[in-house]
Amino acid sequence: MTTTTSKLVAERAGTRLVILHHPQAGCGDIITSTSAPQLIQGVEVEPLVQFPDDRGCFAELFRFGEPGLARDFNSATGSRIQVSFTISYPGVIKAIHYHFEQTDLWAPLAGMLKVILCDLRESSPTCGGLNTLFIGTMRPWKLRIPPGVGHGYKVVGRDSATLIYATNRTHNPQDEGRIPYDDPGINYDWVARPR
Repeated sequence: MTTTTSKLVAERAGTRLVILHHPQAGCGDIITSTSAPQLIQGVEVEPLVQFPDDRGCFAELFRFGEPGLARDFNSATGSRIQVSFTISYPGVIKAIHYHFEQTDLWAPLAGMLKVILCDLRESSPTCGGLNTLFIGTMRPWKLRIPPGVGHGYKVVGRDSATLIYATNRTHNPQDEGRIPYDDPGINYDWVARPR
């Protein structure tokens, strides 16, 4: 990745979030394995294990307070857990969001998402890194997105997508920031078909 300049997005309590300029449009590293070394630091991916039978299917999304993606989502330690869902139509882009305090757990249940992750944390060794993940029906993965990592998605394919997500805090508009999906510094290519 070649970067030339950075732009301050936001700063709070000594944490600076910046956009490192990407001179060429692209999708960053395409993540095709749950343990890919190119994953942005702090991002975690876990397969969604399904148990189908002749009656249908069962899957467990998250166990709050136990080992796994939701290990520190525990109301006894002060987490105010919120579980929500969204349905998005084909071609819709919802991006780019970031948080200073909130951690997101994503579990897409229907459709396919082209997910963008962008490390905005100036102090991170992967600052400026871009990841693209294709997740959903054809790749049932769950994601843990830490604070300071910009995130969003585009629904790809012909079907609507359903995303269940849990957060370790209830919605707080003061904790959420937004960057335009077509920010020229991030220079994300929403149309390209990665090789």
